[in-house]
Amino acid sequence: MAIALQARDNEHATDASPAPVSTPMVEARDLGVTYRASRGPVAAIERLSMTLGQGEFVSVVGPSGCGKSTLIKVFSGLLAPSCGSVTFRGSAIDGPRPDVGMVFQQATLLPWKTVLANVLVPARALKLDRRKAEHDAEELLRLVGLSNFAKHYPSELSGGMQQRVGIARGLIHDPALLLMDEPFSALDTMTRDHMSLELQRIWMAKRKSALFITHSIPEAVFLSDRVLVMSARPGRIIRELRIELPRPRDLSTLVDPRFTAICSELRQLFEQLVHV
Repeated sequence: MAIALQARDNEHATDASPAPVSTPMVEARDLGVTYRASRGPVAAIERLSMTLGQGEFVSVVGPSGCGKSTLIKVFSGLLAPSCGSVTFRGSAIDGPRPDVGMVFQQATLLPWKTVLANVLVPARALKLDRRKAEHDAEELLRLVGLSNFAKHYPSELSGGMQQRVGIARGLIHDPALLLMDEPFSALDTMTRDHMSLELQRIWMAKRKSALFITHSIPEAVFLSDRVLVMSARPGRIIRELRIELPRPRDLSTLVDPRFTAICSELRQLFEQLVHV
């Protein structure tokens, strides 16, 4: 992607609206995850602490293999931590939750179901009211710009359109928290840029708390209220940058000197990580 912004400990303050300030919706304290492997234990995450506020969009970036996907699995309740704690609104996350939505690297749509039916999959799994769920699904397809494709099948959609269906599916049960694990990684650069603009628009309409995993520095900075940087494995948070530019952000943001400065700062930090 080719988008980025300003931030850094209030050094580049602007007239942007401040990020939401509240009791953390999600909080990790001294989180550790160790996998058992045939050659011995492998520490994926170690002493990781972070928070995610109500209505806040936070991106996590870091070197390959640093534990980003492991982190999102813990937050989703799909993976139990080896030590430390993760809480959601003050309660321990001890399994999958109905108030958490997930968008994956691939859209993973069911090819034999229509777009509308794919969006409804979580609603049916959770046994939500059918009539209300269908109404909500139609509204979400309008929100993501796919109203005219409700009766189409995944094979009839482009990659970007399929990912928009995936986002609608992640929102169908009205989760308080939306987790996204590199959802645009398989898209070409132009589609990826467009999807970042679309995701910002959708997020601003819904104002869900969002945790976004990405390898793209510009993508992270463009979308986020805060960007968290993870170290090499075992991963921990080593830097936080607050993005201060006002929303909505658009293509003019790409030429903002503050945007360029933040991207440059993050790239320099990654250079240091690579050579450690």
